[in-house]
Amino acid sequence: MTSRPHTSEDTSVFQLPGAFCYRLNMTESSSNKLLNGDACQRSSKDKKSGKNGFVKNHCLFQQPQKYRRPREKNHNVVRNPSLYNKPFVESYEETPLLVAVLTYMGYGILTIFGYLRDFMRHWNIEKCSVARERDEQKDFVPLYQDFENFYTRNLYTRIRDNWNRPLCGVPGSKMDIVEQVSHDYNRTFQNTGKIMRDVINMGSYNYLGFAENVGQCADAAIQVTEKYGSGVCGTRCEMGNLDIHQEMEELVARFLGVESALTFGMGFATNSMNIPALAGKGCLILSDELNHASLVLGARLSGSTIRVFKHNNMVSLEKLLRDAIVHGQPRTHRPWKKLLIVVEGIYSMEGSIVRLPEVIALKKRYKAFLYLDEAHSIGALGPNGKGVVDYFGLDPKDVDIMMGTFTKSFGAAGGYIGGKRELIQYLRSHSHSAVYATSMPPPVAQQIITSMTTIMGEDGTSLGADRLRQLSENTTYFRRKLREMGFIIYGNDDSPVVPMMLYMPAKIGAFGREMLKRNIGTVVVGFPATPIIESRARFCVSAAHTRETLDVALKAIGEVGDLLQLKYSRHQPTVTPGLGWMSEESYLQD
Repeated sequence: MTSRPHTSEDTSVFQLPGAFCYRLNMTESSSNKLLNGDACQRSSKDKKSGKNGFVKNHCLFQQPQKYRRPREKNHNVVRNPSLYNKPFVESYEETPLLVAVLTYMGYGILTIFGYLRDFMRHWNIEKCSVARERDEQKDFVPLYQDFENFYTRNLYTRIRDNWNRPLCGVPGSKMDIVEQVSHDYNRTFQNTGKIMRDVINMGSYNYLGFAENVGQCADAAIQVTEKYGSGVCGTRCEMGNLDIHQEMEELVARFLGVESALTFGMGFATNSMNIPALAGKGCLILSDELNHASLVLGARLSGSTIRVFKHNNMVSLEKLLRDAIVHGQPRTHRPWKKLLIVVEGIYSMEGSIVRLPEVIALKKRYKAFLYLDEAHSIGALGPNGKGVVDYFGLDPKDVDIMMGTFTKSFGAAGGYIGGKRELIQYLRSHSHSAVYATSMPPPVAQQIITSMTTIMGEDGTSLGADRLRQLSENTTYFRRKLREMGFIIYGNDDSPVVPMMLYMPAKIGAFGREMLKRNIGTVVVGFPATPIIESRARFCVSAAHTRETLDVALKAIGEVGDLLQLKYSRHQPTVTPGLGWMSEESYLQD
């Protein structure tokens, strides 16, 4: 195969749609791999394999062993340990065989009875309370797709009382929930007039505890409301650009360590409306298979060609990059105008952290651009709370587009994009979110400013550093206790997002209800939001949680785990000190 020409132009500035995409000279030996580190194998000393399952533990600093074909899910192994300066541990215990079989059987039974009930609804044997086509429209293209709504009708409706619960207070470490009751099998709900007080909140993304109605953030927001009002009633390019917005963007750029930043009033739209401005027809987007829906929607709206690589799998990503450069665009084989890698910092359903050092190495080698979504990682990772870039000690300039949201660690709303000054100037005039959306309300902007200056320590106190340390300690403690209790949990040891596996469909609703009976609010997730045999409960640890609060939650989780038989783990945990990112120096010295 003939090699493609490789240009020598500078690629430091993000190119606009239509610009020429640089190709790699493929005359070099194919054996000269970028990611040539030894695969990290499971240690037989501290990992006990069971008959129906085994532990998948990915540790960076294990001793190199003779290569053997990895059996772990997604083949998530560190390919180049030299790129990391700290331990990188992610564990995914294999689903026990018996549990997997019973889970498939459960979904099979639900499917059979679902079709039976649909048959009875069709012949008016059972009352139909869901949306369906009228008889007058039977000759038209159906508006409601029956198969797409199958699980909504027959599974989600049965357990929908676990979601959409109305709160009547601040969603801090504890919250107040309005009690509801349904008399028609969860089709409609009525408030009972009672309020469940002091429910421990284990589901909100309040990582640093800034979702509060007292303290310096709340006081500053009140003062700004009195000065500017509660709304702007205009876009940034018209009459909605306030001095507080410019102050906020300058602070965000300084916090991220980039040249410039642009903020938006909605986190979801930050992805879905800006990716189409950065890529278009003739561009190739390489997307992680577990990327958020906002990233998926933005990629689809851009009109670019989309190719998906396995989650956090650098071998899969490199293969797609090589194929893109060798073969070019379909049919014409012309060079792609742009290669854009799209990843997240922390994956909100998996609790895993992106292998950013390896992604950056691949991005540099193949002359691609990198779009990093730090919605869950900004403020929650790193010694300084600056996200996954800070967590790995990398240079922010190596990330072309840094995206994040203020809806989680900052206790506010909206999102941002940071990068080179030319990129931000381009987005100000080409992004639909920047041109057409109403400006961020002044109280929200002040909440962001106050919380961010607190994290940076510019408020004259150590409150930000204390909350970062508390979050790290809570995350390590909570994950360790769940493992010791025998639960299967996913993700990175430093991730405050903690998925706990439930597997069987009947246990999704049962777990949420039993936890609420014990005054614990949790989030449960099932198919089709997750793989069919990987239903889970997702806990979000916060710096606002005290050790006593976590102990109460852990006790309730243990009781419900025994009641529903959720302690599937066959791994015998060893008591080891926490490896939170705040204690990495002492660990390396040991």
